[in-house]
Amino acid sequence: MDIDFEANLSPDVLGEFAHLVSERALTGETMLLNMGPQHPSTHGVLRLLLELDGEEVVNCIPDIGFLHTGIEKNMEAKTYLKAETMTDRLDYLNNLGNNLTYVMAIEKLADLDVPPRAQAIRVLLTELQRISSHLVWVGTHALDAAAMSVFLYCFRDRERILDIFEMVSGQRMMTTYFRPGGLWRDTPVEFEAAVRDFVRYFPPRVEEYANLLTKNPIFMRRTKEIGHLDPQTALQYGVTGPMLRAAGIEHDLRKAQPYSGYELYDFDVPTHTDSDTYARYLMRMEEMRQSNRIVEQALNKLPLGPVRSNNRKYVTPPRSEIGISMEALIHHFKLWTEGFLPPKGSVYAATESPRGELGVFLESDGGPTPYRVHWRTPSFTNMQILPILAKGHLVADLVLLIGTVDITLGDVDR
Repeated sequence: MDIDFEANLSPDVLGEFAHLVSERALTGETMLLNMGPQHPSTHGVLRLLLELDGEEVVNCIPDIGFLHTGIEKNMEAKTYLKAETMTDRLDYLNNLGNNLTYVMAIEKLADLDVPPRAQAIRVLLTELQRISSHLVWVGTHALDAAAMSVFLYCFRDRERILDIFEMVSGQRMMTTYFRPGGLWRDTPVEFEAAVRDFVRYFPPRVEEYANLLTKNPIFMRRTKEIGHLDPQTALQYGVTGPMLRAAGIEHDLRKAQPYSGYELYDFDVPTHTDSDTYARYLMRMEEMRQSNRIVEQALNKLPLGPVRSNNRKYVTPPRSEIGISMEALIHHFKLWTEGFLPPKGSVYAATESPRGELGVFLESDGGPTPYRVHWRTPSFTNMQILPILAKGHLVADLVLLIGTVDITLGDVDR
């Protein structure tokens, strides 16, 4: 951990952070400490400027921007189809969810239909993605609390999901599998058996994690009554996702504003009222159980039929047609080189990502590239609450508090 100490600092030295610390920091009565920036393999490249009174956190100031990639402006320089590959790199634990949000915006902009089979597969894979993301969270959160075994078990089970993603798309993470108007291609013949096997395998695994953590006295002491967030403050800061639901507010876009056919599925939105680190752990555990329910329902009523719209103005022809049809080959070439021309206008599309509301504002000027792309990412919004969560707690609690927000720095900096 990169930590250095700064005391008796003048406002000139502190620069933009001078107005955020107390006067005691300038006289040396409290200590200023840099926590981070950390390695990307932890919770991301994040720097926290801490003001400490002994071991108690007086102020916690997040400093972001170390992972800035310029994704929004890069997307505006590419055609709509080519820009989708950038979405995988936003929240790199919600690749398919990012794809879905972006293609939904294009479909809304162009009034593009999506076949029922493609919608069902989108829901199925997005819920597997949610489980995969929560497995990373549970594993790393347990590791932050020194529970090594749970980390290994969660990553063991996540491998099964990544194998399914690779089966359908050829990639374990950066899939770009969802496309405007449907999917890149239909699922292979072994897909249903692999998913059904996972649906049977997974519930006992969740209970295994719960048996190790939920009533563990050490884990409970590290998480209960730590990082309390009252519902009013959560709403004021625009917090969404498990953090909001752990504060007792039942808000989930899959229920509040159903998309991709989520209204056809039976599932519960878990809530809690304690609104501490422990409650947020319980939320994510229950969300994995509910996602497994949705995956099983989608699999049981997976319809037959095409997985792409027939609207050839926006959708490339299937690969099988390219080898036998010159028109299909020309159409494929023109869409990928020149792009399509959606009507002028602006739209906003949002989905419920594992971290909360993920939305994209897309504006078209009638050209082949987006005029404006702007992402509303849950990690960026939720991280604003970290100073409130940390105040009054000990330095030893900080890593768990960063984890309880579940930030992805690619989602923050973009």
